[in-house]
Amino acid sequence: MRQVAIVILNWNGLSMLQRFLPTVLAHSSDAEVVVADNGSTDGSADWLASQDNIRLIRLDQNYGFAEGYNRALAQVQADYYVLLNSDVECTPHWIEPVVEMMETNPQVAVAAPKLLMYDDKSRFEYAGAAGGYIDRFGYPLCRGRLFGTLEQDLGQYNDERDIFWATGACMFVRSTVWHQAGGLDSSFFAHMEEIDFCWRVAQLGYRVRYCPQSHVYHVGGGTLPKSSPLKTQLNFRNNLCMLRKNLPPHERRIILPIRLLLDHIAALKFLLEGHVGEYRAVLKAHKQYHARKHQIDATRTNNTSATVGGILQSPLLIEYYLLKHTTFSSLHGKITRSQSF
Repeated sequence: MRQVAIVILNWNGLSMLQRFLPTVLAHSSDAEVVVADNGSTDGSADWLASQDNIRLIRLDQNYGFAEGYNRALAQVQADYYVLLNSDVECTPHWIEPVVEMMETNPQVAVAAPKLLMYDDKSRFEYAGAAGGYIDRFGYPLCRGRLFGTLEQDLGQYNDERDIFWATGACMFVRSTVWHQAGGLDSSFFAHMEEIDFCWRVAQLGYRVRYCPQSHVYHVGGGTLPKSSPLKTQLNFRNNLCMLRKNLPPHERRIILPIRLLLDHIAALKFLLEGHVGEYRAVLKAHKQYHARKHQIDATRTNNTSATVGGILQSPLLIEYYLLKHTTFSSLHGKITRSQSF
């Protein structure tokens, strides 16, 4: 098997490391295990320094998920990188099927295993489930998860297939393509950066693929709780930045105004429900997005002819809330396959 490096980015996650790192070591004997500490203050780095079979990279401050991984992987040499959250329980033989799939398919540059809930191992986990997609307005969805509805794993998504994005909770990447694509966008800090990365990888002509023969269990919400104004702010801001970066100009002129309107409707809904912090987070996200527009435009690539698959052509909001389609399989036939966005 080719050389694999499992890289865990840690920030004040000592309890998660102590709980789940043993499963990584137990089931990854042929891989190098690296933990990059993002300036933790909870004693994580000192504890890691005392552990065997772990390489510790000390970063001098919290650079966020995106830049933290960029700095860590600049110091790691391997054929394949595995970006792995500290709150993931690994299973026997979770690496081999993914690497074998990527070796067999040289155009596959990014891959994801099946992601299941740690607390309910029969159900898909929110962060990645059985592979990620987006709709035309940038809303993420997964096979096995639409918005907050999580399906049970009944084998319905056990087919290997191309997807739009792989979750940063457990993402396999060819190191050569990681560096070719320039890693994660550090301006995102955290959230949506893996979707942006996979989109850019697809524009380079590579494929992102789901491997159901591998599965891991994810706790989720280890750094920021699911209901968090900061998480809301980062998600709304970074989603707009991602669309502005990657949409061809003719699509951007149509999609972004509609998405901004939908965001304002979401903000009003937060306010009416009494979630003032979430309401303010959306407004702050928009302010930061508008401040970054010129910077994004100056650095975006000319991708007017880029073709990507994995796009839900009908709006997810309509499919889910109006048509009551709460499972991915109910969207069958509405996902593009390597067509122009």
